[in-house]
Amino acid sequence: MKLISKNKKADFEYFFSDSVEAGVVLTGAEVKSVKLGHANINDAFCLIRGGECWLKNAFVASYEKGSAFNPEERRDRKLLLHRDEIDRLEGKINRKGFTLVPRKIYFKDNKVKVEIGVAEGKKLHDKRQTIKDRDIKRDAEREIKNYK
Repeated sequence: MKLISKNKKADFEYFFSDSVEAGVVLTGAEVKSVKLGHANINDAFCLIRGGECWLKNAFVASYEKGSAFNPEERRDRKLLLHRDEIDRLEGKINRKGFTLVPRKIYFKDNKVKVEIGVAEGKKLHDKRQTIKDRDIKRDAEREIKNYK
């Protein structure tokens, strides 16, 4: 598995209860651009519309050696999921406060995959606790490093 992009902000903003791996429908030039690492999902989100799952606002830079007909960089991209997976996700996000957030984009067996998480937004005090835990962990690792 070769990681291309990770949504670090999502781990800070949301609690994740479940995750699913989905394929992404891309054109050939987009795949080449993703292989070069020119993809970003920091502002992306997922949406279920018409019985299909879509990745919205994900950035895939246009391939520099491509033709003049390269697709838009932030176009909607269809996610490849089975019907029962879509139904299960739709049931989970219909509860109040839950949404679908892409966590990372990566290559698996030469196919572009996206990990989608069912997420619930954190409150301000939860974010403060996350910052506190992160600082404590960083200080502990620093002490262990200095001790050696």
